[in-house]
Amino acid sequence: MAVSQGIPAAIAAADIESPARRAWRRLKARRGAMAALAVLVMIAALAVLAPHLGLHDPVQQSWRAVRQAPSAVHWFGSDEVGRDVFARVVFGARASLAAGVVSVAIAILAGVPLGLAAGYLGGWTDALISRFTDAMLACPFLILAIALAAFLGPSLENAMIAIGITATPVFVRLTRGQVLAVRSEDFVEAARAVGNPPWRIAIRHILPNILPQLLVQATLTIATAIIAEASLSFLGLGQQPPTPSWGSMLNAAQRFLTQAPWMAIFPGLAIFLTVLSFNLLGDGLRDALDPKAR
Repeated sequence: MAVSQGIPAAIAAADIESPARRAWRRLKARRGAMAALAVLVMIAALAVLAPHLGLHDPVQQSWRAVRQAPSAVHWFGSDEVGRDVFARVVFGARASLAAGVVSVAIAILAGVPLGLAAGYLGGWTDALISRFTDAMLACPFLILAIALAAFLGPSLENAMIAIGITATPVFVRLTRGQVLAVRSEDFVEAARAVGNPPWRIAIRHILPNILPQLLVQATLTIATAIIAEASLSFLGLGQQPPTPSWGSMLNAAQRFLTQAPWMAIFPGLAIFLTVLSFNLLGDGLRDALDPKAR
């Protein structure tokens, strides 16, 4: 009898569980996503607290410590002018994470409104926005980012803008497709029937229902943006020396791969772990936010 009474209570508790709590419960069940989240939190904490951790000055040169191997003094060794590689990797995380987050924010702010307009209004608005999006997607992502960064000038801020503009078509197409799938639902028809204007229907009724897909795409795009920023810095179009950046560190390390391989190993490992963590987190969020997932 107690068991039969407990089953309805469990069903009732599951019914009143909020979508956010349900998604968090599903995400916690995925060990890979949680491990990736822990790595990202650690990297972000190191990046934010870098000036207060008592590390070596990342731009301070020391000719007595040129290309020293990893040791108790220099955990990741030193570079070609005696700078501490560990300090430069930690401070370089600030540029990479900032580039990833800011670039994706630019892409979302520009792409989501265009996608909403194209998907909900249709007609010539949809045709114009879609053709422009197709034209941008016809160009390889990295090639277009390099072209825009070269046009704007070499700096981290311009690299963020270039990456953000290049990533915008991805969010335009995703938003448009989701809007086309949602706008025929009953709740949208009901909102239209009571006299809501199109902008209110798009913002108050359609946008909240496509946010999970946008969140997953944003997480995956941050990983792409980090690789793009490292590539631009490697080519001299991103963060400018002597300010540390993972891409510029790899550029300097390519001349000393045999004499000082640690100069390339640790920045490359930082890029690998960060990008892998964002991808694993994105995959976990996709499963956790899927209403059809068990």
